[in-house]
Amino acid sequence: MAKGRPSTAFFCNECGYESSKWMGQCPACKAWNTFVEEPVSKTAQSGRSGTVRSVAQPTSISSVSLEDAKRFGTGMSELDRVLGGGIVPGSLVLVGGDPGIGKSTLLLQVCRNLSADHKVLYISGEESLAQIKMRAMRIGDFDDKALLLCETNMTCIEEVIRSQKPEAVVIDSIQTMFSENVSSAPGSVSQVREVTNTLMMIAKSLSVMIFIVGHVTKEGTVAGPRVLEHMVDTVLYFEGDRYASYRIVRAVKNRFGSTNEVGVFEMRSDGLSEVTDPSQYMLSGRPKGSSGSCVICAMEGTRPMLVEIQALVCRSGFGIPRRQATGADTNRLNLLMAVLEKRMGYKMGECDAYVNIAGGLRLTEPAIDLGIALSVVSSFCNIVIPEDMAMFGEVGLSGEIRSVTLAANRIAEAAKLGFTRIMIPAGNASNLEAPKGVKIIPVETLSDAVDRVDQGTVP
Repeated sequence: MAKGRPSTAFFCNECGYESSKWMGQCPACKAWNTFVEEPVSKTAQSGRSGTVRSVAQPTSISSVSLEDAKRFGTGMSELDRVLGGGIVPGSLVLVGGDPGIGKSTLLLQVCRNLSADHKVLYISGEESLAQIKMRAMRIGDFDDKALLLCETNMTCIEEVIRSQKPEAVVIDSIQTMFSENVSSAPGSVSQVREVTNTLMMIAKSLSVMIFIVGHVTKEGTVAGPRVLEHMVDTVLYFEGDRYASYRIVRAVKNRFGSTNEVGVFEMRSDGLSEVTDPSQYMLSGRPKGSSGSCVICAMEGTRPMLVEIQALVCRSGFGIPRRQATGADTNRLNLLMAVLEKRMGYKMGECDAYVNIAGGLRLTEPAIDLGIALSVVSSFCNIVIPEDMAMFGEVGLSGEIRSVTLAANRIAEAAKLGFTRIMIPAGNASNLEAPKGVKIIPVETLSDAVDRVDQGTVP
């Protein structure tokens, strides 16, 4: 007698790969010990049905109209910047972040702004109507077009969306929703994938803008299978310390725009407020006359941002020195300190080094190398970098300062905030006109940069 299809299967927690048996390593994403056993959905067990389906026909690319791709503003320019200019009808947006960081507050503010001209539906599986109302009262007055629903059954949610026909929907959160076609618990790999697939079909068929709230794991990624991020159109991450006032929204995937933009917000008693000038915000509280501090100009997408880099270098009390970087790559810090020791003769092999990027930003672009290196030298030699000096540039293994992109934009941002001396790579100095009252300091090597900071005092 032939065996029936098994009622359970093994799924990879990282990428959603399905297997009939347990495996130590996933053949798709190469992750170890990520397979979990879960029931197979009923639709998958039923196999092919006898119904005849209509076959989709291909369409010429020249006959496709872009009228349906019109974007809608969220009423928050910082969020629109991250989304690529606004929300596209029929798009599926995933918003991830730590608990309590402000995901629900941000999306509730978006619902409030959209409800002035559009019908919106806020669906919560974690809070009651009274809890949502209490949070909404802090944000402001809502229009009657803003509807609330507390439900976790996707069958009921789909019926409500098709009957009410809202233009925007918020799902808070995806881990609480469940489909009756899957017998596993809500939040499991099978449930998250099935629910996301249902929401994707609703968004595309009805041209509904859908926002999905997703919790993150201790590693900082969205909980559930990695296939969840592959299915949606846009993935936004809410970053920042939940106990601090600043919040940063960053796009890591965007089918309708760039993934390099960030939006800066400040958490207040009445919700999230936009920070339109993040450079001035990041430099607030900067110490004066202190060594180990400098200002660099980094690029986040098309936006230049001035950020303070702080360094503390001290003699190590143990055999192995400690190196720690907050907001920057620790391996890059080790590399730059090796360059300083080899090319310039600084004896840093027995010193602890701590580097911090003030403001909570995490920067990875090479243009911050010059700022990290000079802040380390400033702390090591107790040199004070002038307060009116900003800098940017990439440092090579030979100690050379290499050119970076968008130098004119960085200089303009620094000049706007009152910096009169800007240290840049010599390769960027050609055909570059300095703003009025600003002195450009081109440097070719790291040794030249140190000499320009404090002529004659460096040992």
